[in-house]
Amino acid sequence: MTLFNEHEIGIKSLTAQIDMTTPGAKHIFHIFGALAEFERGLIQERTKAGLAAARARGRQGGRPRKLDAKKVAIAQALYKEGTHSINDICQTLGVSRATLYRAIRPHLSHASQES
Repeated sequence: MTLFNEHEIGIKSLTAQIDMTTPGAKHIFHIFGALAEFERGLIQERTKAGLAAARARGRQGGRPRKLDAKKVAIAQALYKEGTHSINDICQTLGVSRATLYRAIRPHLSHASQES
C-alpha cells in the first residue's frame, strides 16, 4: 500500500464496494494490518510453545532417518568390502545413492586419513 500511495495509485474493488482512496478506508486498512501482525505474533508464540512442550516430552521434530546405526554399519561394511556396487547396496538397504553416500561419508574421510 505504501508503494501505491507513493505513486498516487488508489484501489477500488468493483465487486466488494471497497474504496481505498478515502481516509476512512485507509484507516481501516491499517487497523486490519495491525490485527494481522498481532495474529502472526500469536501464532509464532503458540508454535514455539508447542515445540518446546514436545521437546520436554521427548519428541523430536523433523523427518525420521532412513538408516539407523545398524544399517549404517552394514552399508559401511558392504562398501569397504568392495565386492558390491553402490546400486546393489542402495537396493539392499532401500535408500537412494545420496542417502548412502551421506551414511558412509564419515567412513570415507576416516579411511583416507589412515592411508
